Amino acid sequence: MIVTITGASSGIGRAAALGFAARGDTVVLAGRSRTSLDRVAAECRDRGGEAVVAPTDVADAEQVDVLVELTVASCGRMDVMLHCAAVMAYGEFTQVPPDVFERVLRVDIDGTVHASRSALRRFTEQGEGHLILLGSVVGKMAPPFMSSYVTSKWAVHGLARALQAEVRSSPGIHVSLVAPGSIDTPVYERAGNYIGRVGQPPPPVADVGKVTSAILALADSPRREVSVGLINPLMVFGFRYLPAVYDVLVTPLMKRLGLSRTPVEATPGNVFDPS
Repeated sequence: MIVTITGASSGIGRAAALGFAARGDTVVLAGRSRTSLDRVAAECRDRGGEAVVAPTDVADAEQVDVLVELTVASCGRMDVMLHCAAVMAYGEFTQVPPDVFERVLRVDIDGTVHASRSALRRFTEQGEGHLILLGSVVGKMAPPFMSSYVTSKWAVHGLARALQAEVRSSPGIHVSLVAPGSIDTPVYERAGNYIGRVGQPPPPVADVGKVTSAILALADSPRREVSVGLINPLMVFGFRYLPAVYDVLVTPLMKRLGLSRTPVEATPGNVFDPS
């Protein structure tokens, strides 16, 4: 299987790349940091897979088109596009600088649009292929202090659902959404931060391996959506059907569980440049 992965330099993207490589698949690794991608490529080869490195900023549509072209030129085809690239910023809505907020939307929303468009064009030419988008439980609810990320993930979920309806007329083409809850990855500590405390995944925190297993299973047996996280259904239920209770509880819980005690000065984190 030929799998192109955006956001492959760390977190879920890296874990998925190693998972595909371990079963002998070829992975095309996309991300902003060539150094990090080279390191992940070496890890993939150590596990028995083939790896191609493709530095890419998904916010740039032309770079994403080049990524797909490189995949086909290097590997002959593209079976799966796994889109994991995303950035995050913490802070009250009015305290996050406008350029930081807008860059989160460019990477997380525009990047998803670019990856989806380029992949689906290729899959249409091939007559088959599988687009897997990484959403989030916050694409179904709205915690405070993460407004740009929440906005972007709601958009990703909406796009995924629209695309699923559109590809029904193409039996060989599939669109899937993975919606993780709290996962142990570096995204929280590397995020932009304008709230004064380093972010953290609120408990219960799942190992990134659970998301990897879900992605590998999806690649083999496409489904519309997979949720990863024990309390995801409970949080979404509270948000949808008990909004008054949710609104009372969510801010104090976020301050206590979603933010660490580690202080941090205002920083854009990895929003503009890779860590």
